[in-house]
Amino acid sequence: MEIVREHDEIKAPVDVGTMEPAMTGRGLRLSGAILCLAMMTIAIPALAADLTVTMQKLTQDGTGADIGTIAIAASPEGAVFKLHLHGLPPGPHGFHVHENDNCGPTLMNGVRIPGGAAGSHWDPDFTGKHAGPDGEGHRGDLPRISVGEDGTATQTLTAPHIKDIAALKKHTLIIHAGGDTYSDEPSLGGGGGRIACGVIQ
Repeated sequence: MEIVREHDEIKAPVDVGTMEPAMTGRGLRLSGAILCLAMMTIAIPALAADLTVTMQKLTQDGTGADIGTIAIAASPEGAVFKLHLHGLPPGPHGFHVHENDNCGPTLMNGVRIPGGAAGSHWDPDFTGKHAGPDGEGHRGDLPRISVGEDGTATQTLTAPHIKDIAALKKHTLIIHAGGDTYSDEPSLGGGGGRIACGVIQ
């Protein structure tokens, strides 16, 4: 007779047909992929919400008539500016982000300067130079606007140096009377006077 000792493990019979199958290699890979996707969803921050800026004509007294809107969206290539503008002089125009959130005039030698309160080009990196949207200068240097003979501008422009559109809030968009050489010759690209402005909120 076989004697069962006190510490021997008593094993019950096992029905092989009812055993749960072990996780296969395919199942392991699928579970790993789901886990990776979940971790990526947690780690990647949501893109900033799109911004819409109402643009207005500038006068010596402040802002005048609305001339349309500019929508700003984030993209992997940089900030995207979608223009829906009217009532502008035909031709090329300098277009920039300026440092202040004020479209009002300033006084210079007793003369009111339209849009002067917007300050200079947005330059958070303190480069001190105007080099256009692809250069290593002001981050607020945007591509030129091209206005049609009917006074409208419906372009989509990309600013590759602007990755975080939330950082644009509390600044202004300025459209200049002249074009833009994307250099400091002449000063600040030669855009001249400011003819339209919108506060980014």
